[in-house]
Amino acid sequence: MTQDQIDIKTPEYVAIQFRMAGLGSRAAAYMIDRVLLLLVNIIIIVVLFFVYDGMDSLPFFLRDSSAPIAIAVIGLFIINWGYFFFFEFFSGGKTLGKRMVGIRVIQDNGHSITLLSSFIRNLVRLIDSLPTAYFLGIILIFFHPKHKRLGDLVAGTIVVHERKAKKKNKSLPIEKEINLRGLNKNDLHLDEWTVSTFKEKDWKLVSTYANRFLQIPQEDRNELTKQIADLLLPKLGLEVIGKSETELENILLGLYLILKDEWEFEL
Repeated sequence: MTQDQIDIKTPEYVAIQFRMAGLGSRAAAYMIDRVLLLLVNIIIIVVLFFVYDGMDSLPFFLRDSSAPIAIAVIGLFIINWGYFFFFEFFSGGKTLGKRMVGIRVIQDNGHSITLLSSFIRNLVRLIDSLPTAYFLGIILIFFHPKHKRLGDLVAGTIVVHERKAKKKNKSLPIEKEINLRGLNKNDLHLDEWTVSTFKEKDWKLVSTYANRFLQIPQEDRNELTKQIADLLLPKLGLEVIGKSETELENILLGLYLILKDEWEFEL
């Protein structure tokens, strides 16, 4: 287990420890993804069959027998390549298979995968699959010390296991306050893309706010709440104007619960 651990120093000079995903977990995730894509491919082929069956009802420019095949081939390529690109960027580095296995793609600096990194990583996937059955990718993952395939090397990414949040025996005072208010992390209804826009500096800001929440006078708390709300609520697509101090507090405490799951880990 020790040899699979990697320490990453972020640009903020924070050392974070990850457990690298090896060939077994990555292969399991890939097989799940391929099964899902296979089902989609079968559905498209079945639809294509029925299109051929009703060819006479198609517009004149599609009546040529080669047109539906060309459209289907292009569509299949876009779906099979775009699936990995779309999910890895818009779903926090996790395809559906990776999510089920508990692994994700991140950048070498510990940050979430960028649009360019996801594009390059999955474009090079075509080379990793050569000569057949993902042979080159398997060989590289098996022998590389950080279990990287060619796409990871070119894009500057690494696949790691999801880290587990810390387990605490006693609730913190702020957690008791949150419970008294009847708040939970589902109140804000944030998608993963929105959550991914909040970086470590945002988490530190929200965490400091939550930790000081019950320790400062009400007047100072109101001022601090307003300042932090002005910085963070625009990322949530929410307006500060028109909301009471209590509403702003509840939003920031709900955000604290969400970011806590993303950033507070047991290292």
